[in-house]
Amino acid sequence: MAQSSKSSEAVEVIFSAEMIAGRIDELAQDIARGHFDRLMVVAILKGSFVFAADLLRALYKAGIQPEVEFISLTSYRGTTVSSGQVNIVRDIESDVKDRNILLIDDILESGRTLAFAKDLLAARGAHKVATCVLLDKPVARAADIAADFRAFECPDTFVVGYGMDLDHKYRELPFVGRLRPDE
Repeated sequence: MAQSSKSSEAVEVIFSAEMIAGRIDELAQDIARGHFDRLMVVAILKGSFVFAADLLRALYKAGIQPEVEFISLTSYRGTTVSSGQVNIVRDIESDVKDRNILLIDDILESGRTLAFAKDLLAARGAHKVATCVLLDKPVARAADIAADFRAFECPDTFVVGYGMDLDHKYRELPFVGRLRPDE
């Protein structure tokens, strides 16, 4: 299928839509085998929204019907490098005390955002907080955290698409890719 939009022409595909869809179905089966009772999924916005939506539908097919919440955190502020400080933009509304949580994020890189969210939910009394990321970059982490579930190991490059952006652009792409050098 040819990509025709200007934004997709500026991006080199790393993980195709088909690769992502297949891997999400596998992830849902892996998560289902974890037997998480009273599961609540907490998606970290904004970058994980596409991944979370697709994973939730795959979880349903795997026989899991979790409650769903969203938390919006930021550490990038329009750049390609984390500022090092995580801020809550929008908090969850539900009580997580004694709940099993599946925390979903788009990419595990420095680890600050995922560790912040995991620690926050654990401090609020969650029984267990498991993490699931679309992409895991094998780089030095600023926080001591590893994903419990991951779809792909990501090359050490800035990626966009499938919900991830550069200054609010490229989120709509159905694949994950890197900007071409001339962009």
